[in-house]
Amino acid sequence: MDPASALGRCRIMQANSQQSVSSMPNMMLPGASVRDIVSKAQRDYRIFVWQPAVGQLHDKMPVVYLLDGNGTFPIATSAVALQSRRPERTGVQPAIVVGIGYPTTLWLDAERRTYDYTPPVPEDALPQRPDRGGWTRTGGADEFLDFIADELQPMIAAEFGADRDQSALFGHSFGGLFVLHTLFTRPALFRNYAAASPSIWFGGDHLQQAKARFMAAKPTVPTRRLLVTVGGLEQAEAQSADGASADYDSWIRRNKMVENAKGLAADLATMDPAALAVTYTEFEDENHASVLPAAISRALRFSLMSGT
Repeated sequence: MDPASALGRCRIMQANSQQSVSSMPNMMLPGASVRDIVSKAQRDYRIFVWQPAVGQLHDKMPVVYLLDGNGTFPIATSAVALQSRRPERTGVQPAIVVGIGYPTTLWLDAERRTYDYTPPVPEDALPQRPDRGGWTRTGGADEFLDFIADELQPMIAAEFGADRDQSALFGHSFGGLFVLHTLFTRPALFRNYAAASPSIWFGGDHLQQAKARFMAAKPTVPTRRLLVTVGGLEQAEAQSADGASADYDSWIRRNKMVENAKGLAADLATMDPAALAVTYTEFEDENHASVLPAAISRALRFSLMSGT
């Protein structure tokens, strides 16, 4: 896609004092802007972008892409802005932050993310939901990857000078599953991958087969780096007395979040380090929701450390 045409299809809303709080789709920070984009597949996205101060900019900037951008962008932007002020002490270099979200006032769009972040799984192989209800539409991960690779990355590179060789992708939960799917199927798209609390339980045989193919292939790109994180309480025993909550707790235990994350990281760590360097981090006393800020901070340090 021609970057110029992509920019022409964006509505750019710069954060400034002239706009009322109600008109802004998210809390904005100096250096931040928002674009609403309609993809070639006619799906609408809200893209949040932050760039450092002029004195920190150069031609080829590292760039971090965040899934669930409506909610993760403010957290990550604050962390990068703070830590990159003194890179000689923190080791974290200035970077462009890109949040991939949706046109909503909510911090995430559950239905859209379920489609965009999940790989294709046969309907009869879909896992049970905690409420025992049916799934909304799933299996759009490859279509979403097309949007990122063919439309979004060229647009960001053209406007902000972002360097794909210093790029990172972060996702949590279904977003973490999508990060793994991206690494296994299109490893050249990013240099650094951060899968936080990945929903490996959903991917089933598809994810395992994709992982096996990735591990068997000879590396054709420079070393990729993977960070897998999980909260230590994500596989905790049930604490609830009522039936509905007990069902949910049982579902959580059945998903084996900690066990799956640890096992996958250990599996991938057996690969040639020239192909993939793996780091596993478990955050003690954090659950699936509370772990998110810690996972974002760790992912930023992992991806933006000077010299990586």
